[in-house]
Amino acid sequence: MAVGDDEMTSGESEYASARKLVLRAGRREAILVSHDGAKPDGTSAASGGFGIGGDGTFGSGADYSNLPLKPDHPLRPCWVCPDGHIFLEAFHELYTSAYDFLVAVAEPVARPEFLHEYMLTPYSLYAAVATNIDTESIVRVLSRLSKNELPDSVVTFVRECTKRYGKAKLVLKSNKFYVESEHPSVLRELLKDSDISRARVTEDVGAAAGAAGPAGAAGDKDADGFVVSTKAEEMDENLKMLREPDDDESDDEELDLEGRPVQKPSATPAQTTVSFQVKGEMVETVKRQAIDLDYPLMEEYDFRNDKVNPDLPMDLKPQTRIRRYQERSLAKMFGNGRARSGIIVLPCGAGKTLTGVTAAQTIKKSVVCLCTNAVSVLQWKHQFQMWTNIPEDRIACFTSDKKDPIHPDGCVLITTYTMISYGGRRSAQSAEVMKAIQNREWGLMLMDEVHVVPAKMFRRVVGSVKAHCRLGLTATLVREDDLI
Repeated sequence: MAVGDDEMTSGESEYASARKLVLRAGRREAILVSHDGAKPDGTSAASGGFGIGGDGTFGSGADYSNLPLKPDHPLRPCWVCPDGHIFLEAFHELYTSAYDFLVAVAEPVARPEFLHEYMLTPYSLYAAVATNIDTESIVRVLSRLSKNELPDSVVTFVRECTKRYGKAKLVLKSNKFYVESEHPSVLRELLKDSDISRARVTEDVGAAAGAAGPAGAAGDKDADGFVVSTKAEEMDENLKMLREPDDDESDDEELDLEGRPVQKPSATPAQTTVSFQVKGEMVETVKRQAIDLDYPLMEEYDFRNDKVNPDLPMDLKPQTRIRRYQERSLAKMFGNGRARSGIIVLPCGAGKTLTGVTAAQTIKKSVVCLCTNAVSVLQWKHQFQMWTNIPEDRIACFTSDKKDPIHPDGCVLITTYTMISYGGRRSAQSAEVMKAIQNREWGLMLMDEVHVVPAKMFRRVVGSVKAHCRLGLTATLVREDDLI
């Protein structure tokens, strides 16, 4: 088979896997329709003639005024509707804590002055689970914030969307790939697949201990041969919205008889995870088979324990300051001490470039930054040099008229989607640069204006560059063609 045919087959396989995820999300969204009490004539039993139409779409005049309210409903800031819509009172005293939670688990729909609208979707719940917000916490906090009794359809929808997603991860530790989970039963189910079973690598505990590193020192193997490690804890910034209002600890320290602070025992013992190693050349197969089993693997990069790829000598300059919302965005990415792949959505002018630069200097491995055009390439280079102390020889541009030499060690390469995805005949210099790009392991791939990536001419970009972590930046995530 020709090389071009191989690439086409890989692209079709990638599209087929993505399509399966979309179809499953659609079936799960149908739970909100089927549980909403729709009458045969297409109206909703809860709405008295409005709500969900016979074609399964949500009507613009939905009326849920008959939802049973809790006796203390004035003290609660939200209405949670059976169709997954959530309405938040912007003037309520609990607005800030409710807002932090809803941003983590739902998608904003409209935010006028007094009443904000959100929508629970499979993708918003997937994102919540990715930051270690578990199913029961989502249901519990929604119930606590809701003025009305939490609809059964919403509870079922949340449980269905989160029962499998986030239960297993693909973690790169010390340049070895591990499938990791808190639940041994999940790994056992994955290993029932013949392809995943063939991809498994049997290693001794000593090798696994070196791979676990400080974030989770490996212990013994369990009865299934899985390596047991300490779980990488999620940072408090991503979980504090789950606490009860009166759960905050007192600022006053408890002192002993000699006036020394009393060391309080930990409330819960350290949690553990189990994992098994997989062959690097079969990672894509493992990811594809996991999707077929409805256990999509979240990808994490343990960059602090990457001793193979050279470090990038780059730090933020002393005068560089990131804003609070940029810091919170990055907390989602680095919440457990590893780098998660994903997309950060910030409005125009909110500093997406500085957010990406900060992510790059946090990982401190080679970075490839993809832009939409040559002008953006020069802008990104200027931003890297303005906010960081990166040496001049460690940053390179690759465009049609500018082909800087790439440093053999850690470096930043800024180029365009077109330069990477071009499938025609290249000049000798361009072909040499592309070979260097494809032969190198990149710690981070930054994708500016990431909403352009799903287009066919850009689809090969992600697959042609070997990056351990991928971060997309955009202000307009939604596309009219629904290909995002």
